[in-house]
Amino acid sequence: MIRINLLPHREAKRKQKQAAFVAMLVLGGLLGAAIVLMVGGWNASRIAIQEERNAVLSTENAELDKKIKDIATLKEEINALKSRQQAVEDLQGDRNQPVYLFDELVRQTPEGVYLKGFEQDGQRVVLNGYAQSQERVAELLRNLSGNSPWLERPDLTEVKAATLTQNKVVRKAVEFTLAVAIKRARESEEPEDGKAKTAAGSAKAEGSTP
Repeated sequence: MIRINLLPHREAKRKQKQAAFVAMLVLGGLLGAAIVLMVGGWNASRIAIQEERNAVLSTENAELDKKIKDIATLKEEINALKSRQQAVEDLQGDRNQPVYLFDELVRQTPEGVYLKGFEQDGQRVVLNGYAQSQERVAELLRNLSGNSPWLERPDLTEVKAATLTQNKVVRKAVEFTLAVAIKRARESEEPEDGKAKTAAGSAKAEGSTP
């Protein structure tokens, strides 16, 4: 016996397909929303972690800035203390300057040169005197510029012809005025220390040479 289905099966299949499509859309939407929520949550957690790290870095930077300021303050205090110490040492060394000055003038003044006076202004001394000739004045300048550990930078400011009378004897001479700088004790010791270090280094180099 032949059975004939008179129900609208095509429309029923169409409805089933539409229902399945809607279900797939809903499921896809739910899956998409879930993925978006998961990605958003992961990004939020990473952002929170990074913000915590940034906060820690900001705190560390603030502490470092404070330490840097403290170090700068300490350096300024150390430099101020060094300046005060240097000033005290210079004052102590300046007490012996007259002794060094007279000793060096005796040592560096050549024969035929006679000093009649000098005037000190700080680290500068102005000398006045007579010489037998200009060559003697030049010799004095060479001695003061290269041979003296306590005197430096001589500057001849005036030289002129003069006559000296001694025991009714008139002699021709040269009158001169020159300025010279006095080294401080620390300035006169530094070159010697450098020479000693250089000599020690050379001795070591010679000793290590096969």
